[in-house]
Amino acid sequence: MTDDISNFHTSASTRSVHAGERRQKPYHSLIDPIVPTSTYVFDSYEDICQFTQDKNNAAPTDRLEYGRYGNPTVRAVEQRLAALEGGEEALLFSSGMAAVTTTLLTFLKAGDHIIYTDDIYRKTREFGQNFLQRFGVESTVVAMGDYDALEAAIRSNTRLILSETPTNPYLRVVDCEKLVDIARKLGLLTIIDATFATPINLRPLEYGVDLVIHSGTKYLGGHHDLLSGVVVGRKELVDPIREHVNLMGAVADPHNAYLLLRGLKTLGLRVRHQNQAALKLAEYLLTQPLIEQVYYPGLSNHPDHEIAKRQMSGFGGVVSFTLKADLEQTARFLDRLQIPFITPSLGGAESLVSQPALLSYYSISAEDRAAWGIKDNLVRYALGIEDAEDLIADLQQAFDWLQEQI
Repeated sequence: MTDDISNFHTSASTRSVHAGERRQKPYHSLIDPIVPTSTYVFDSYEDICQFTQDKNNAAPTDRLEYGRYGNPTVRAVEQRLAALEGGEEALLFSSGMAAVTTTLLTFLKAGDHIIYTDDIYRKTREFGQNFLQRFGVESTVVAMGDYDALEAAIRSNTRLILSETPTNPYLRVVDCEKLVDIARKLGLLTIIDATFATPINLRPLEYGVDLVIHSGTKYLGGHHDLLSGVVVGRKELVDPIREHVNLMGAVADPHNAYLLLRGLKTLGLRVRHQNQAALKLAEYLLTQPLIEQVYYPGLSNHPDHEIAKRQMSGFGGVVSFTLKADLEQTARFLDRLQIPFITPSLGGAESLVSQPALLSYYSISAEDRAAWGIKDNLVRYALGIEDAEDLIADLQQAFDWLQEQI
């Protein structure tokens, strides 16, 4: 049997099960084994000489010398993720933030300038505005969807544009083609964090985006039991990032890589279910009198609905909404829910719900939260794989309770 399935017109779901793996595995195992070793041995002096010669000549080899420079289990995940995203190369990290920070540190130096779109993950924005600023890297935040402002923000020292799609927490959707057109005029690097989309719903590389980042902790792992991150793109861009990882040490653990490899096999099933259930839940929320606004790109009233329809095969498993309630009433509403757990993550089998003002943004003042667009009555609902009807019934009993309080 061949190791290469690329000759078949395989779907994303099939690739999530088979892509990047060898058909013949050690010990005739069906599953890629965990290789929990920190170092690799050499048989002889000649073996060492052959290894160093191959390395110096950049010859293809599976030979490894030390765990910080690679691992077979980790490599199996990287190959599968590269295939899923349609990229030449993927690099696995110990967390999603490690993927973001290491990538930025690879391509930025003192005197450079970076552009972020707003409504991105808070810690990503903080890294640019606080940490990178200490090392002489300037940053500008522009409003998501304002492409004139984005183009106007470009300076002679701008090096890259970083955005998310869909964004967190308002689920704005980047027009990838427009973003790439603007960046290519001046040779800027484009990076998209597509954690909320997953490669099942969107593959930004197909639109010319240079690098795609995921927090593998979320949908890729899918079971709330691991931390990981990944960056995917052309080999010429991923290789220098890999050199930085080897130096700084934010490497992936083979046990987590195994869990991620296992989670990826059900990615297509999970994401398609979450797409369908989230749309049902969003449409239900629109009918509720205590709802102020619903944010979901699958709804026609979402500002980026047409972009999402054009680019995405599904609209994702997160629905955000605001209630006609104050901060405490919103919190008590979440307390009444029986199915989702109150926590700030997403992407797994269990539904999760959070009030960003009290969880993700609890450490900043109400004034700063308002400046970031984080309302006291904002709720982010990340659907798991439960039936939509059960989630809706649970929401309804909480709405009934809230109606009595108001």
